[in-house]
Amino acid sequence: MFEQLDAHGIFEYFQKISEIPRGSGHTGQISRYLVETAKKKGFWVCQDEVGNVLIKKPGSKGCEHLPPVTIQGHMDMVCEKNSDTIHDFLNEGLKLKLEGDFIYAEGTTLGGDDGIALAYGFALLDEENLVHPPLQILFTVDEETGMDGAWAFDGSLLEGTAFLNLDSEEEGIFITSCAGGLTGILHVPVVYQECYDKHLVSFSISGLKGGHSGTEINQNLANANQLMGRCLSFLQEHASFSIVSLEGGLKENAIPREASAILSVTDLDLFLSEADRLKQELLDELRGFEPGLSITVKTITPDKKKTTMLTKESAMDVIDLLQFLPNGVRSMSSHVDGLVETSLNIGIIRLNEKELTVTCSVRSSVEQAKMNVSRILKRMAHRFEGTYEMRGNYPGWPYREQSRLREICVETYQEKYGKEPVLEALHAGLECGILLGKKPELDIVSMGPDIFDIHTPKERMSISSVNRVYDFLCTVLEKLTR
Repeated sequence: MFEQLDAHGIFEYFQKISEIPRGSGHTGQISRYLVETAKKKGFWVCQDEVGNVLIKKPGSKGCEHLPPVTIQGHMDMVCEKNSDTIHDFLNEGLKLKLEGDFIYAEGTTLGGDDGIALAYGFALLDEENLVHPPLQILFTVDEETGMDGAWAFDGSLLEGTAFLNLDSEEEGIFITSCAGGLTGILHVPVVYQECYDKHLVSFSISGLKGGHSGTEINQNLANANQLMGRCLSFLQEHASFSIVSLEGGLKENAIPREASAILSVTDLDLFLSEADRLKQELLDELRGFEPGLSITVKTITPDKKKTTMLTKESAMDVIDLLQFLPNGVRSMSSHVDGLVETSLNIGIIRLNEKELTVTCSVRSSVEQAKMNVSRILKRMAHRFEGTYEMRGNYPGWPYREQSRLREICVETYQEKYGKEPVLEALHAGLECGILLGKKPELDIVSMGPDIFDIHTPKERMSISSVNRVYDFLCTVLEKLTR
């Protein structure tokens, strides 16, 4: 299907990679594939205990003695799908499609973030005529859910200082620093009682744009979880009901597009009337930002088995927590125009028989600000007599004043395209800060081709951009031999 898209086999590799399930936390199969494929090609390979893979390729003739250059990306992907798409991310590969200059996956995320790095790495292994230094190609696991692979990787295995991270999504923009982050999880206990109301209503929010909680947190995107809290708070003021079930979002680092609840309603006609009024108000308010917003309210038949609902007090706590939790941009950088400094994304909400769990992604380029948001979440959990846990706390990647690699990238871009590239600090997190902590002398630049709407089922990758960035990458490697 993709044999004719490029002369280097990039898309053939991407297709093979896409046939292998590789959601975060389930990277064993893709890790084995990378190891087996590299070994078949005769390269030195190391796979560590968590599944990170390091492959080494000697320098081209006459360049064997040069310091090695590291090419790095991650093998896991965010697994999101449309609500009407049937897809088993644990056992099924992606259904890739082509449309014009774009490649996408049918009804699901594409995993261009960061599957394209894997494809680039293997295309480089196949290059026979390229002049290049020795290459170290590093593929890490579970970047999307706490950067566990980067944390576990033995930095002493890396030689040389030049380090090209291929986990960016805008051609012509070179990332030179990024924010740190963490995952904050609130556990709030709940109490159930027998459901005495006769009417059950399904209330769902869908059709939101969603997006990456780092790169798109400042784009006025509605958060389905926060919006659900707002809706329930409004309805609570006008109609009597309690909560039977509640869930929203799939990944802490993806701005949630959908949320749903089942409610036990006392006065059905009044509730439906108020829900319709709320629906029209929200559609009018958010039309300019979220034209696809859909709010669906429908009655459902109660289960013959005994149904339980939250007590009045527990329902109020759940609604208040969702209303009071901060979300979105907390502060903008005072040093870099337009850069988000600190943000929070309410990524996942789940109600079970014991508690409401709220999983948030916290990001900041200022360590103290990041930890302050974490403290706020902790205080919020305690305010509702719950507990708080912090996971995946990773450092930022500071800007390097002197960078030979950055100079070569800028010079190469100017020569090829006749214009200046953009040097940018990133609010989203990259593994660079963690790996820099393991080897402080690393000289890092992050780049990548144009990939749009990552972490959503609308994700698509530009074929022409993939080819241009690969050509650019090869030129940079050749210049690093001079």
